[in-house]
Amino acid sequence: MWLPALFLVLGLILGFLTNITIPDIYANYLSIAVLAALDTLFGGGIRAQLEDKFDQKVFITGFFFNVSLAAFLAFLGVQLGIDLYLAAIFAFGVRLFQNLAIIRRLLLEKYRFIKK
Repeated sequence: MWLPALFLVLGLILGFLTNITIPDIYANYLSIAVLAALDTLFGGGIRAQLEDKFDQKVFITGFFFNVSLAAFLAFLGVQLGIDLYLAAIFAFGVRLFQNLAIIRRLLLEKYRFIKK
């Protein structure tokens, strides 16, 4: 469980230390990609590890599939002239909050702060 958290912290540190700017034209793609990556990290990584169901192949393929699908939806929305990326942001945002709620509950049960 510590490996995904370590790389999350490492990525945040590298992001804050570098001076890379993203052009505005790619902002929609980046926002969806970050949400998809966080969804995979919390759902396929941390949650699965806490439930003793972690599978590295599922995690890696889920990560790339989610990010690719999200980027494709954003691209398709731009081509059609509609804000289709908002649907992906909503879907990944809901899943992210659900996964965080489940992780919180699993941690509380694991450390016996609540009874089953």
